[in-house]
Amino acid sequence: MALQTHTGSCHCKAVRFEADLDLAAGTNRCNCSYCTKARAWFAFAKGADSFRLLEGAQALTEYRWTPPGRPGPFLTYAFCATCGIRVFGRGEMEALGGVFHAVPVNILDDMSPAEFASVPINYIDNRHDRLEPPEIVAYL
Repeated sequence: MALQTHTGSCHCKAVRFEADLDLAAGTNRCNCSYCTKARAWFAFAKGADSFRLLEGAQALTEYRWTPPGRPGPFLTYAFCATCGIRVFGRGEMEALGGVFHAVPVNILDDMSPAEFASVPINYIDNRHDRLEPPEIVAYL
């Protein structure tokens, strides 16, 4: 595992964070209704200490989505109330070290276009509760 500390922010820079991520291990795009509409591209900061909000807690607003067939929300998404950018998702799953943060790869500030292009992507068929890739991934 090649953890690196990355920095990121919302569009207006009111919210800034750093996260310990292993981008070489792969990032996720899924086809659930939320991720499809948001064109989500996440990396996971595993464990409570792997994500640090540096600035802008007062600028955040949240959205909690409960997937169909689930008893409650899986992720709580945090957005900048000023510019509307989704800054992270927060959840809890033992396989991800307990508390985790889903960090949108595209809002990392310390990566070049070539680095973004080289990040491996795992496609997940969450629309059907499967970890395998869906049949069509080009729209994700």
